[in-house]
Amino acid sequence: MTVRKLMRAMVLNAPGQPLVPICPRTPAPGPGQLLVQVHACGVCRTDLHIVDGELAEPKLPLILGHEIAGTVAALGDGVTQFQIGDRIGVPWLGWTCGACHYCRRGQENLCEAARFTGYTLDGGYADYTVSDQRYCFRLPNGYDFAEAAPLLCAGLIGYRSYRMAGEAVERLGIYGFGAAAHIITQVAVHQGKRVYAFTKPGDSESQAFALRLGAVWAGDSTAMPPHALDAAIIFAPVGALVPAALRAVAPGGVVVCGGIHMSDIPSFPYHILWEERVVRSVANLTRQDGEELLAVAPAAGVKPIVQRFKLQQANEALERLRRGQIEGAAVLVME
Repeated sequence: MTVRKLMRAMVLNAPGQPLVPICPRTPAPGPGQLLVQVHACGVCRTDLHIVDGELAEPKLPLILGHEIAGTVAALGDGVTQFQIGDRIGVPWLGWTCGACHYCRRGQENLCEAARFTGYTLDGGYADYTVSDQRYCFRLPNGYDFAEAAPLLCAGLIGYRSYRMAGEAVERLGIYGFGAAAHIITQVAVHQGKRVYAFTKPGDSESQAFALRLGAVWAGDSTAMPPHALDAAIIFAPVGALVPAALRAVAPGGVVVCGGIHMSDIPSFPYHILWEERVVRSVANLTRQDGEELLAVAPAAGVKPIVQRFKLQQANEALERLRRGQIEGAAVLVME
């Protein structure tokens, strides 16, 4: 496989500024690393949080992007898990120390020294990227690169949130019907769950989209569902949805906050938390989440809905995501 000496990339130089196109040298993989030729990279709401300065201390300048689908273009010393030409995915979690107490007890997603693709490591808004072989996944058959890309974050974080909601859930509420929600709805419907979708007030298009994917009800986030929920997942970064979801879940229900950033949660009366309701957050992902989701998705017939943009349209894709003008997931496709 021929590797170009120079590559295209879209770079963030400072929060609050648009991404800038550059043509840096293609990086070389170090020991245990892969050089990945990026064919597609999802555009995630976390990217918006980084651009807007809501996530502190990113690597700067930074190549965003942590939903990377591509092929192995070159191998660093000591690579044994992949070969040149393999179809692989690169997720948000890019490296952990393996030695802290979180790593030792199976919670690598909370590693004290973790590094993250497209945040503290350069990501996939580029023709090439390097990644630690231990944190890459083989892509399942049946998906082109653009369809596979959203599985690497929207799918993985959605799946971890879904697992945290509990196995006994029959009625599942989903607040914020974007990339993660549209993937997990397909998984939940396949597994016999009844999905209730909550969107911005008046967002009839997203409500219709949810119903097409199998939700049994769709309405405004200010509304109460027709039946009490067993659990709710909040993907929208809106703290006021936490008390709204608590009011919607039955006793013993779980409210899962699936985002990496959320506006402040307003105070709420204790009685809507009482009766053993639970509020919990989800942080990052583990490699086990990735292996499970990439097996579950094709088995469940999950078909990510994607809107494709060229690499140089990254700023446009981010702005359309900000405005809620993406149905499914936005994906940058490299030429």
